[in-house]
Amino acid sequence: MRLIPRWPLLLLLAGCSVFSGKDNADPPAELVGLEEGLRIEILWEKSLEGAGETLLKLAPVISDGVLYIAEPSGEVFALDPQTGEKRWSVDTESPLSGGPGVGNGLLALGTLEAELILLGAEDGAERWRKRVSSEVLSSPAINDGRVVCRTTDGGVAAYATDTGEKRWLYDRSVPVLTLRGDSSPLISGSQVLVGFAGGKLLGLSLDAGLVAWEAVISTPQGRTELERVVDIDADPKLVEGTVYVTAFQGEVAAVSESSGVVLWRRSIPSHAGLDANWRQLFVSDDADHIWSLDATNGATLWQQKALHARRLSAPAILDDYLVVGDFEGYLHWLAQEDGRQLARVKVGSEAIRLKPLVKDDIVYVLDEGGTLSALKAYPVEAESH
Repeated sequence: MRLIPRWPLLLLLAGCSVFSGKDNADPPAELVGLEEGLRIEILWEKSLEGAGETLLKLAPVISDGVLYIAEPSGEVFALDPQTGEKRWSVDTESPLSGGPGVGNGLLALGTLEAELILLGAEDGAERWRKRVSSEVLSSPAINDGRVVCRTTDGGVAAYATDTGEKRWLYDRSVPVLTLRGDSSPLISGSQVLVGFAGGKLLGLSLDAGLVAWEAVISTPQGRTELERVVDIDADPKLVEGTVYVTAFQGEVAAVSESSGVVLWRRSIPSHAGLDANWRQLFVSDDADHIWSLDATNGATLWQQKALHARRLSAPAILDDYLVVGDFEGYLHWLAQEDGRQLARVKVGSEAIRLKPLVKDDIVYVLDEGGTLSALKAYPVEAESH
């Protein structure tokens, strides 16, 4: 068996220049005063267990009016998204590291001990748990009677939601050196979209795990293993038949969901990730600059450099705004049309590396210390009338 040194390269991203070629000794940009165009209200906060890197793939998710969140220690919570009040909680007694994935009235979670756990979304009751091939550092996906799980050894497997029986396994070799983490699988119709270390995006059939197409997003380059890391670590975004994806030390690309044809690509390396709608794509690059690209052709619409080296999360779309977190626990609001800063608020004492969750005009953000906050923005102009 080949040992794969999947050590936590994310720790190096904050202070080592060997990956991106830039001088990461650059001090983070100072936050200067701004003319606020929004008033930010913190609706509620809840303290969960923080575990730094482990929280990277334990992201809050909302389904059918319930907010679900998991702690690394094993506790899973169902909360009222409007108030933060607990509806139920269960202790899985396992070190959770991926999820919760939600669908079909079920929750799926992965563990550091190579387990896949399925719970009922209504009450948290355990349906089954299965041993998988290695630890899970991504969020499982659920749809059409299947739960699809990605493991760190390059495997993607589908299990029957009713019995836990394995339906298929797609196994792919992993490069010698990769980032600590995996892109989460995305189920769309009869297809599973999965990004891999090495810069490739695959479309697999949901029923049998067969490869429908393979798209090369980024090609490894350089003489050392470090220079050749081009993992697709951020989750893909699907918008109206187009899959948008980023690769560390590589490109941002748009891919046809049906054929796998790369529609366009741009050399904008990113490990944080992106968000998109039918008009624009927004991405936080590895210099912590935020880009707005034309979703149809990848042309630059604007670039915001004021948050340089602040270790940004992926941006999240909220109406006409963008929301992005930084390493000091600040949440920033930017205008979609030109990238100007509209507001900021400090929501915790630790870094925000998870992409904010946006639902029904409310922003939910979880920092590394385990503070889960719900916030809402109001235009300043509207208050003067």
